[in-house]
Amino acid sequence: MTGPQNPEKDPQDWTTGEEQMTGPQRSYLQTLAREAGEELPADLTKAEASQLIDRLQEKTGRGTDS
Repeated sequence: MTGPQNPEKDPQDWTTGEEQMTGPQRSYLQTLAREAGEELPADLTKAEASQLIDRLQEKTGRGTDS
């Protein structure tokens, strides 16, 4: 028996998406940006940070199962 599906919600639809990014998001983004050779924007919302994490993970190969 499988559990209920928990589809990912678009970060733009998060009720807290407009709040400032969290400390863990900033820390992880700093690592990803450094590895990707990109500058990290100074102020991001939680939603923007999540989207940037996804993009940088794809670029760097981090966070993938392969």
